[in-house]
Amino acid sequence: MKKISIMIPCYNEEENVVPLSDEIVKIFKTELASYDYEIIFVDNFSTDNTRPLLRELCRQNQRIKAIFNARNFGPNSSPYYGLCQTSGDCTILIVADFQEPVELIPTFVHEWENGYKIISAIKTKSKENKLIRFMRSCYYKTIKKMSDVDQIEHFTGFGLYDKSFIDVMKSLNDPTPHLRGVVAEMGFRRKEIKYEQQKRKAGKSKFNWYVLYDMAMLSFTSYTKTGLRIATISGFIIGGLTLIVALVYLVLKLMYWDDFPMGIAPLILGVFFFGSIQLFFIGFIGEYIMAINTRLRLMNRPLVIEEERINFSSDFKLED
Repeated sequence: MKKISIMIPCYNEEENVVPLSDEIVKIFKTELASYDYEIIFVDNFSTDNTRPLLRELCRQNQRIKAIFNARNFGPNSSPYYGLCQTSGDCTILIVADFQEPVELIPTFVHEWENGYKIISAIKTKSKENKLIRFMRSCYYKTIKKMSDVDQIEHFTGFGLYDKSFIDVMKSLNDPTPHLRGVVAEMGFRRKEIKYEQQKRKAGKSKFNWYVLYDMAMLSFTSYTKTGLRIATISGFIIGGLTLIVALVYLVLKLMYWDDFPMGIAPLILGVFFFGSIQLFFIGFIGEYIMAINTRLRLMNRPLVIEEERINFSSDFKLED
């Protein structure tokens, strides 16, 4: 009997973990009865009632397992680590907020049985804020053009991953993993399934502007060189234009010495303009340097430190 793992990262999801687990168990009893399964919740140091609820779920059903992180390790490392702890023939990643339809699980399994190693769920529509949706679309199109790897637009990580891909994930040993980039980079046979993202069923989203910006910069610094080259090329172009403007001003001043007052306004505008350009690209280069520093600092460290795990057999090998 094939085994399917469901991995659910969560943080302060006390209103969602119980109904979500009930929905998934129901699907396995009715539509996927021929498969064995495990449901693994990876709790990223919740401060509400999520952990007591997960303990009770694990007590009621031995197929439901839980990993409690010793602290919050961020929205990238914790899900990546959780995927590496699964033991099924394939693993389905789904978040705990009901924005991603659990009804797609049988569809994922069907496509997996057809030979696809990765099933990527792609958001074609979303009930999120329209401004955020527009900014996401601009971001995906920009990074797709700038990246050396063909990035997947509107892919959040929701989908199915064959055990062969999970084994590759375990071997990468990346201290700052970016799951969506790894999926795009590895080249496994992949199928895209379109869906409409729903509104969060309960609770508040943990992905604020800072978190979204941090994830976007991780993708940029991991998979693009274009940004740095734009800075270099822009420096040459702006320097050349500045030299031309300076020569034009000099010629005009020499030709019309008394009738051509230089004035201080062009100088002030030029200083502020070129200063802003410099600050922008210094900050952009700083993002790359910060990414390098983070990777060096976290090298050879585990992605996550566990505080507790529940319902894992004693012979299950812990992977860093």
